[in-house]
Amino acid sequence: MTGSLLEVIALDVRDAVAAEAGGADRLEIVSDMDSGGLTPSAETVAAIARECNLPQMVMLRSDAGFTATPETLDRLRRDVKELAQAGAAGFVFGFLTGDGTVDLAATEALIHAVAPLPWTFHRAVDHAADVRAAWRAVRLLPNLATVLTSGSAQGVGAGLGVLRTRAEAGDGPLVLAGGGLGKEHVPVLLDYGIRAFHVGGAVRDSGAAGDPWSGPVDPARVRDWRRLVDQA
Repeated sequence: MTGSLLEVIALDVRDAVAAEAGGADRLEIVSDMDSGGLTPSAETVAAIARECNLPQMVMLRSDAGFTATPETLDRLRRDVKELAQAGAAGFVFGFLTGDGTVDLAATEALIHAVAPLPWTFHRAVDHAADVRAAWRAVRLLPNLATVLTSGSAQGVGAGLGVLRTRAEAGDGPLVLAGGGLGKEHVPVLLDYGIRAFHVGGAVRDSGAAGDPWSGPVDPARVRDWRRLVDQA
C-alpha cells in the first residue's frame, strides 16, 4: 500500500456519495448497525454502484455473533453471487468457533465463494480467546486484503499495544484500524507503520438522540479524517 487508506462505513447511497465527496478511498457496505453491521441488500449495493465510483467491501454476516452454522454459510454463499453482480469489489467476513478460535472451515468456505475477489477479516479477531493465535490463523489465508481490528474488543484505545505488536511482527500492511478509532489514535498508529483506517460514527452527524447511525455521513468530517490520515 502506498499512502494511507481511508475506509468509511456506508449504509446507503447518500452515505456513499458523501464519503466519496470527502475523499474516502473505499466503502464498507453494511446494514443494521444495531447488530454491529450485517449483510446489506443487493439493491443497496447496485444503487451505490450507479452513483459512486468507490470500491465497495460488502459485509457477509447474518447476525450479531461471530459463529456460523451450515445454514448460515449456505445463505451467505447464495448472497455472494448476487452481491458481486450488483457491484461488490470485495467482502468482509470471518468466523469464530464456540470456544473462541478462528473457524477456518467456515472462513475458507466463504473465501472460495468470493474468489477471486479480495476480502477483509472483520473484528471477530478482536473477540478471539487468544488474539495472537487468531492472527496466526488468519494472516496467511488466500486473497486476504486487510484485517479490520482495534486490537481489543473494547476498542482501539485499549488495543494499541496489540496493534503495535502486530505491526512489529510485520502485519502492519494487513491492519485496517477501526472500532472506537479516535483522531488521537491516528498519529500513534501512523508511527507504528499502520496506514489503513476505518471510520463510521466519527464521520456522521450525530442524528436523533445522539445516535451517530441515525445521521448521514458528513463530507466535511470525512475530509478532516482524510487530512489526518495523510500526515504520514
